[in-house]
Amino acid sequence: MNIIAVDDEYLTLIDLEFAIKEAAPEASVLSFESPTAAAKFGSENHIDVAYLDVNMPGLNGIELAKKLKETNPQINIIFSTGYEEYAKEAFSVQASDYLTKPITAEAVKNSLNHLRTPIEEVPHIKLRVQCFGNFDVFTANGILYFGRQKAKELLAYLIHKGGTSCTIKEICAVIFEKSENPASLERQLQTQISAMMKTLKEAGVEDVIVKNRNNISIDVDKVDCDYYRFLGNDPAAKNLYMGEYMTNYEWAEFKTEYLDSALDKG
Repeated sequence: MNIIAVDDEYLTLIDLEFAIKEAAPEASVLSFESPTAAAKFGSENHIDVAYLDVNMPGLNGIELAKKLKETNPQINIIFSTGYEEYAKEAFSVQASDYLTKPITAEAVKNSLNHLRTPIEEVPHIKLRVQCFGNFDVFTANGILYFGRQKAKELLAYLIHKGGTSCTIKEICAVIFEKSENPASLERQLQTQISAMMKTLKEAGVEDVIVKNRNNISIDVDKVDCDYYRFLGNDPAAKNLYMGEYMTNYEWAEFKTEYLDSALDKG
């Protein structure tokens, strides 16, 4: 759950942030003294809940709520203020709740239990993948090491294909040098598949792989990948791209031209 807190009074903002974190320790919480900075952040990122002070100079809480809803239509707005006379105007933007200061963790928890728009649960991401620069894989315990480099390259190619099912012959043609004995290459690939699955299983993330009899693919919903986020127009991912993509592998070289073009257009 992504939550922002906005209040132009620093000490009040600190107290609000503390109350939110106490009420929802699993949430990601960002605080803003500047409503303009909060509006800019909201235009580029998904927000589930926004705790907004009503009476702020420049861009007040009501105006900020309207701006946030332009790019986050399902956002839950919860106003905070020391002046009850703002309540009627606050609810004109379909706020989920209206809290009077000082705000306690109990009040925050109660407001989160009565949101106007329920927050959808997203699958827990167990695997983080870095495609920009060298290809690397990370779990909650840090970088994931592969006993066989071809097993790591196999995973890289599946990530590269973005969930598309790949045949054994296709993969052999990409990650192995040409051979007069295709059957031998397929046996080698089966060895690499087993090695890859062993590494992923030991890390508890083997369910990111979808296997059928003659096809294999990645479950993109279970992977946090800079390349996938780039394709989804994530500004942070676009900032990470420095003109290099899976530099470990020659077969990935052509992708930089596409990414450079997408970045120029964006």
